[in-house]
Amino acid sequence: MMDALLQYLLTGITLGATYALVGLGFAIIYNASGVVNFAQGEFVMVGAMGAIAMVSGGAPLPVAILAAMAMTVLVGLALERFAIAQARGASVVAVIIITIGASVFLRGAALLIWGKQFHALPHFSGDTPIHIGGATLLPQNLWVMGVTALLVFGVHRFFNKTLTGKAILACSENPMAAALAGIPVRRMLLFSYGLSAALGSAAGVLVAPISLASYESGMMLGLKGFCAAILGGMGSPMGAVAGGVILGVLESLGAGLIDSGYKDAIAFIVILFVLFFRPSGLFGKKQGARV
Repeated sequence: MMDALLQYLLTGITLGATYALVGLGFAIIYNASGVVNFAQGEFVMVGAMGAIAMVSGGAPLPVAILAAMAMTVLVGLALERFAIAQARGASVVAVIIITIGASVFLRGAALLIWGKQFHALPHFSGDTPIHIGGATLLPQNLWVMGVTALLVFGVHRFFNKTLTGKAILACSENPMAAALAGIPVRRMLLFSYGLSAALGSAAGVLVAPISLASYESGMMLGLKGFCAAILGGMGSPMGAVAGGVILGVLESLGAGLIDSGYKDAIAFIVILFVLFFRPSGLFGKKQGARV
């Protein structure tokens, strides 16, 4: 039993690391603009499918990964420049609808380019199983956990130690005051979309060797990342990371101990409980308005 629990735990942390990167992308854009970007899952899909297409075309794996991430960043920048920026002054709901439209557009474009088939990306360092106690992992699981930890540490340092990171936080607190202080608010928002797309594409290329990718693989990962951000507290980047790991572990334990058929339902049941009893999330700040 202990071996099985260890296996579920390690599998859950791998899943949760992916959700954490997607949730972190949600939190960054929400912090910068107050908008939930429902195209975040499609950044994951574009990163994974782009890398797979380039490897299939003969590119070395590291080159394909970096090129796919750069391509996804360009997609994120284009979304902000040609869709979000054009709706300047519109309500938050209108901007959210635009991101949903962008999600549908990206999914449709991927269907036309890569078809309905599932595709696989080669493992980064072989697929010989590694035994830890009574559990078995693939080397790719360690890549997912290790790279996610490095990216989360980098994002944390970026927001707390760099001028650009602090400028984005200032924009999230009060855009008008930030503009009066000389901070280019629009450029910070553009940067946020690029950073969010980079994190999403990283999640895509990391998980693609383990779970096959297709034009619609970003939809469920996007929903799980959104659940992670809600669970941790929307607007709290580190809360989103913690929410992703918690969600992944709960899913894995639920699938192993109850029934794998309930795996996807567990995330949404958890979110319902959180919304009922703690709407600000496990690590979010309670908000209120003085009237």
